[in-house]
Amino acid sequence: MAGGPLPQAAAAAMPGSLQTPLGQPGQPKPEDLNHPCQEQLPELKYCINDNPPWPEAIALGFQHYLTVLGSSVMIPTLLVPMMGGDDADKSRVIQTILFVSGISTLFQTTFGTRLPTVVGGSFAFIIPTINIINSESLLIIADDHDRFNATMRAVQGAIIASSILHIVLGFSGLWGILTRFISPVVIAPTIIMVGFGHFEYGFPGVGKCIEIGLPQMFVIILFSQYVKHMKVRERPIFELFPVILGIAVVWPYAHLMTMSGAYQHATLKGKMHCRTDWSNIIGTSPWIRVPWPLQWGAPTFDAGHAFGIIAGALATLIESTGEYYAVSRLSGATPPPPYVISRGIGWEGLGILLDGMFGTAAGSTVSVENIGLIGITRVGSRRVVQIAAGFMLFCSILGKFGGIFASVPQPMVAAIFCILFAYFGSTGISCLQFLNMNSQRNIFVVGFSLFMALSVPQYFREYTISAGHGPAHTKAHWFDDIINVTFSSSATVAMIVAVTLDNSLKASRKDRGLLWWDKFRNFGSDPRNLEFYRLPLGLNKFFPPT
Repeated sequence: MAGGPLPQAAAAAMPGSLQTPLGQPGQPKPEDLNHPCQEQLPELKYCINDNPPWPEAIALGFQHYLTVLGSSVMIPTLLVPMMGGDDADKSRVIQTILFVSGISTLFQTTFGTRLPTVVGGSFAFIIPTINIINSESLLIIADDHDRFNATMRAVQGAIIASSILHIVLGFSGLWGILTRFISPVVIAPTIIMVGFGHFEYGFPGVGKCIEIGLPQMFVIILFSQYVKHMKVRERPIFELFPVILGIAVVWPYAHLMTMSGAYQHATLKGKMHCRTDWSNIIGTSPWIRVPWPLQWGAPTFDAGHAFGIIAGALATLIESTGEYYAVSRLSGATPPPPYVISRGIGWEGLGILLDGMFGTAAGSTVSVENIGLIGITRVGSRRVVQIAAGFMLFCSILGKFGGIFASVPQPMVAAIFCILFAYFGSTGISCLQFLNMNSQRNIFVVGFSLFMALSVPQYFREYTISAGHGPAHTKAHWFDDIINVTFSSSATVAMIVAVTLDNSLKASRKDRGLLWWDKFRNFGSDPRNLEFYRLPLGLNKFFPPT
């Protein structure tokens, strides 16, 4: 049946296929299993448990580091000047984000879901953080330096409070129980909107300096799609390293444009976006600096601030759930069982707690762009991502060295986002094959949830621009922040609508795609769950499945 679940005969023809039942008498023991990483995506080069050769793995890890730099630089560049901070403050915040992201990535890949997920700054925290920045109690501070420190401490307190949401829902197992109401009908539009919902950070950023943004996009597409089969010393380097090679080609070109005086008569904004010597990150970064907790002072706690950030944390909670399903597919793992998702959310909460303790100006979540990088390179190795975490820690401590790569012009970063966000969103489209898309009920649920996920946040944005405040505007500012922030997230709206409709409109488990997930949803139901998600050092007894 076209658009329905994969044919069992075709699935059975693939050894170790996700559609092939295991656990029959005579099957090998779980610890002896080593399933082919092509069982979902035939072109996958390295799956989650595969380890590339060390030189290749180090280069791939460095490429993930370059990719996560985009959001790690973009978020402080937007928020720190609004707080009253100068270029030196911005450089220190960038270092702090990378340092905490490295720690959180190691936590997530070792003790969390154990999926190859890079943890980076979350765009979902930007709106509630701006609300804190614009609060009257902070705006009245005259000195910019004092206002920056006071604002950072207020944001820290709110982020620390918001981390409780992830920690409680994750480690209690409650989020795992709630995810049992999720089916492929729900997760597909959620993944789609996590990727496509970031469109505002894509081509609008490229258009700020089209002469370097567009070539960056063209070169990466050329390397990753058109010449990917060309090999150098028997290695497909164009397919494996499109981001590194793309930056290596376009960045010198952008610097040549700057040095030749191409932007001599450009506007101030044009120079800011196009010139390669205007970021001032290298000059203001210290040679060696180790970020430490409470480096901006003791956090301050305000209930009104906290509720807004908690709404942002709720958005990251939903986005991360979709991201876990997406990265499991792209890395050749089984769909993550509810207890694995819950465990990952708990460790993500500890990462957000570290964000608040160290002062990163925003909470963190699974990096969408790095999952997209896994897709275009076809490398889903856990070791590669752990090496990337090492680069984050190393380059955040050696500020000048890290500042060199952090000074990549933002239009080039936006061009990379266009490709990687799009690839991530299309992963959600590929998940539609596991449910019956000949069912008019499924067509309605998927279509309506996607449309509302685009339309509702757009309404909130337009209302805010015209009125100066969100649609929710009452005397209870904490309530306003929760409503305005929650419904400004496309992924959150998609999941809320899809979950409501999918669980209230009757359909068979086969039509909903649950036959694909059923064998993986309980602990021990399929030995591949143990192969991909089993904790090291016997730690499963401390984090029992729920």
